[in-house]
Amino acid sequence: MLYLRRLRDIIHNRGDPVLDEFGRIGILLLFALLFPSLPLMISYLFRLLRIRPEAPDPVKMDTYECGVETEGDSWVQFNFRYYLVALIFVVFDVEVVFLYSWAVAFPDLLLVAYIEALTFIGILAIGYIYAWRKKALEWR
Repeated sequence: MLYLRRLRDIIHNRGDPVLDEFGRIGILLLFALLFPSLPLMISYLFRLLRIRPEAPDPVKMDTYECGVETEGDSWVQFNFRYYLVALIFVVFDVEVVFLYSWAVAFPDLLLVAYIEALTFIGILAIGYIYAWRKKALEWR
């Protein structure tokens, strides 16, 4: 019986749904690998065929940063506050994404989901107050 059902699916062009889903992921993975590697391979091929010029000189090999010559050592320590503010921004940006999807589905949700959302906002508020009290948000 199972053999006949499989034969019927093949005749009616119904493939395995798991294989179908993995096939879509495989196509996306193939595209994700080929998209960045294809220009590199073409550039390498052009170098082998001597279509792309290869003429290194000190000007080409020099460090380029916004058209300004670098002054002093390039290993300069940056203030960590740049990264901290960026991370806090990402946390609250993700919060907005979660709360937006929650707000769209709100009419279908029960009281439990409402309490979970308030707990989520409360935890983020505690983190915000902690960062504020530690003066991590002040720009010096």
